[in-house]
Amino acid sequence: MGKKVTMRDIAERLGISVVSVSKAFSGQSGVSSELRQKIIKTADIMGYRYGEESPKKKSHSGNIGVIVAERYMSDNSFYFKFIRGISTKLQQKKNYAFFHTLTPYSEEKAIIPDIFIRQKIDGIIILGQVSDKYIKAVRNTKTPVIFLDFYNQLTSECCVVCNNFYASYEITNYLINNGHRSIAFVGNIHSTSSIQDRYLGYAKSLIENNIRLSDYFLISDRDTETGELIQPQLPAVMPTAFVCNCDEVAAKLITQLNRVGYRVPEDISVTGFDNSVYSSISTPNITTFEVNTEQMASIAVDELLSKIKTPNKETGMIQVKGKIVYKDSVASLNYAAEAK
Repeated sequence: MGKKVTMRDIAERLGISVVSVSKAFSGQSGVSSELRQKIIKTADIMGYRYGEESPKKKSHSGNIGVIVAERYMSDNSFYFKFIRGISTKLQQKKNYAFFHTLTPYSEEKAIIPDIFIRQKIDGIIILGQVSDKYIKAVRNTKTPVIFLDFYNQLTSECCVVCNNFYASYEITNYLINNGHRSIAFVGNIHSTSSIQDRYLGYAKSLIENNIRLSDYFLISDRDTETGELIQPQLPAVMPTAFVCNCDEVAAKLITQLNRVGYRVPEDISVTGFDNSVYSSISTPNITTFEVNTEQMASIAVDELLSKIKTPNKETGMIQVKGKIVYKDSVASLNYAAEAK
């Protein structure tokens, strides 16, 4: 068995004092955020086992950190539903939420908020997709974490997500059952896991109904690097319907279609996703899929609190169902066919 790694070993490796290492682990002031992250990363690489040099058992503070990337926090952000649900559930459990908006710089540099350590945060909820680099930095803190509304290879064992695949499959089937066979998908599949799964559900529906899957009808809606929305490029040959990955994109698409002379739903049908405010303020109101944000937030809090009590508990991926909300943006082509 190898020699046990101590704080002194870490200090010598980095050329700093043992006091600085101790402060970094305990969350005390006097250590910059960048140095704290470097110490934690080095400790992880060296195989340092937290707590071995202190017999004291950590007491729970009742504080939960919630991190959401700045790019998801627009004025009408769908994520406000999650934030409300998390806050409500934590209050019911006599816990407190510390919300942190993650800037692009902090995400790029993988900087964990100092306040999360100084306030002795018991656990962290990451809301929305963040970079792999940032995920690894969060894991290096050894703090229990749950990932909400996204997953990848680094997070799939402790995440809560909507069943995006089946939801998009269901809403695409709804269009097909209404006579549509020329259907485009609007969303950048390289942007988030949610968009990827929604595209795959759309693709499964088309394949099952013997409709050719074409890259021509895969339309990007956002910049891959920044996540910022861009104007979708309408195809030269128009489909009869668009499946959009979210309501905001669907609302913008309807405005764009109206501008070039198409009526929704008389000429082209459009569906959204999330049942956000955009689906209601758009004209017409957008047929969409309602994500059960309240249940997802509740499950995420319950699972995190359970992990705090039982650190080795395996959560796995928990998928939550939603439902189609039928509004006014889809026309049936079956009636037109019957009238001929």
